Amino acid sequence: MVHGYHIILPCYGFWLPNDPRGSWSGYVARWELARFGKSTKLLEQRTLSHLSPQELAMREAALAELLYPPVVLTGEQALSVGRGFGILSAKSGYSIWACAVLPYHTHLVVARHYYKAEQMANLLKGAATRQLREDQNHPLAEFVNPEGKVPGMWSENQWIVYLNSEVEIENAMAYVIENPAKEGKPIQDWSFITPFSGLDGGWVTYH
Repeated sequence: MVHGYHIILPCYGFWLPNDPRGSWSGYVARWELARFGKSTKLLEQRTLSHLSPQELAMREAALAELLYPPVVLTGEQALSVGRGFGILSAKSGYSIWACAVLPYHTHLVVARHYYKAEQMANLLKGAATRQLREDQNHPLAEFVNPEGKVPGMWSENQWIVYLNSEVEIENAMAYVIENPAKEGKPIQDWSFITPFSGLDGGWVTYH
């Protein structure tokens, strides 16, 4: 039985549909990107350091064809993202057990809800985007169109891992909590986090 989700939200440009590291997307939206290789719908555990010089060159060439610069969140923007998550969590009754907002992507461990995981992920992205606009620090604000629409700052898709046991939940939480330190950043302490008390801890609310 699914009890929770590990949701990974990549920022725009962080992981391309045909990225040589593998991809979470099976669709290449623009031919300018498609010509750098077919879509790779694989979950390879490869980092940029594992790529060959040829693969790195191909990735850099593909990045150059993006419509907008890849999104890299600043610390201030990360705080806005967190505020958006907190507002949505309080409004919709999410139990978020762990969260790490990083420059290129965000990790969350979230309890099962009456919304589907994909819907939760999209609502979380929307809440973060609204808060960034309200705080006037959206990372792609300079590319607003004449109608006032700002380009999307998130990748279209996300990666969702279904957590079926207490051990899987605790392992996902540990991974997310420790993730900032792996990038030389302090551990994040968000006010909207719900403490995890185990599957018998009385927290389970599927609404």
